[in-house]
Amino acid sequence: MTVSQLKPTLGTLHLWGLAVGLVISGEYFGWSYGWGTAGTLGFLVTTLMVAVMYTCFIFSFTELTTAIPNAGGPFAYSLRAFGVRGGMIAGLATLIEFVFAPPAIAMAIGAYLNVQFPSLDPRVAAIGAYIVFMTLNILGVSIAATFELVVTVLAVAELLVFMGVVAPGFSFSNFVLGGWAGSDTFSLPAISGIFAAIPFAIWFFLAIEGAAMAAEEAKDPKRTIPRAYVAGILTLVVLAIGVMIFAGGVGDWRALANINDPLPQAMKAVVGNNSNWMHMLVWIGLFGLVASFHGIILGYSRQFFALARAGFLPPSLAKLSRFQTPHRAIIAGGVIGIAAILSDGLINLQGMTLTAAMITMSVFGAIVMYIVSMLSLFKLRRSEPNLERSFRAPGYPIVPGIALVLAVVCLIAMVWFNLLICGIFVCLMAVGALFCKVVRSRGPVVAVAG
Repeated sequence: MTVSQLKPTLGTLHLWGLAVGLVISGEYFGWSYGWGTAGTLGFLVTTLMVAVMYTCFIFSFTELTTAIPNAGGPFAYSLRAFGVRGGMIAGLATLIEFVFAPPAIAMAIGAYLNVQFPSLDPRVAAIGAYIVFMTLNILGVSIAATFELVVTVLAVAELLVFMGVVAPGFSFSNFVLGGWAGSDTFSLPAISGIFAAIPFAIWFFLAIEGAAMAAEEAKDPKRTIPRAYVAGILTLVVLAIGVMIFAGGVGDWRALANINDPLPQAMKAVVGNNSNWMHMLVWIGLFGLVASFHGIILGYSRQFFALARAGFLPPSLAKLSRFQTPHRAIIAGGVIGIAAILSDGLINLQGMTLTAAMITMSVFGAIVMYIVSMLSLFKLRRSEPNLERSFRAPGYPIVPGIALVLAVVCLIAMVWFNLLICGIFVCLMAVGALFCKVVRSRGPVVAVAG
């Protein structure tokens, strides 16, 4: 089938499910690596700072999403604001964010299944997850979004159940013990830990902006997207803080740092290994991982699709299947993700596990994209003052300014503490830019509609 526009089929509830579902796996795993770096109290400070950044960012980003409802999301905004170079930087950074997050989530799915089936290799389960959910995404966006909504609602409910079940075993003294990077007192190592833990606090909220990539498929995006985003960020902030505090107070939080299944292990400390509550958490907890995994596949495929449609990637990636989905783009991201899973144990990055390394790489892409997006907001306010904006960033320019400054702080801290992964990220961006340049030399860049 030839390249065409995506069909609008999604309402507010579907978009809320996508915005929350893209992120909600971050409440189930990944964040606890921040405890190993900053301690519980230090990581709480990091999380609050990042929550402020994301809240300001989403209220600002929504202006761009509603003014330019394009499947490319940040790529489309930056292309319109800064031209080819700006669009390419934002597009490649977003691709790195959305392509490297799924392998981490897939490995967590494997770890959760391994709790129930110890003989099951987590890597086999992770690859199986890719095959299943790439297929579901290919079958149609309406089916995919409905599935996403159902599993997201179940995942949110399960997090509330988790907090309720472990509440009787919660002790504030457990939470604060050694809470400043392993110490009971605030000190220089605690400050260092707060900044080093930034990638894992961002993981609580990473990819919420991916709902923008469904903007072309949204009904009345100028109304539905703001409602979905505002409700989504509020949902995620409450869940992130609640899950972290309750999990940290049920026993020795050090046992939960640096593992892929902190919630089942936290629940074991309260209800034991064989409790029905614990088994329910493992099975329903999978819905949280599946929601994000499934949603991010949708997100990366739309980014491949938009870049290809605009002439930055091979046009074959912008072709649609008979189900009106970018099937080749879905498969392309899956091949990269499966290759990353197969490399587990073969590559050592600064002593990190594969999951931690993939999270950090994904966060580098996200932070660069956040910075370029906020710069695009400021630029378009000046260069296109008459652009129709059904939603305007509240508190402009202060609110987007806060998001921009905090994003820059996060990027500086991440570079300082993750030089090797930063170097790999820069190399990926450079190779991607060279590849885009070669593709663009063969055809014109398509203008972004708005």
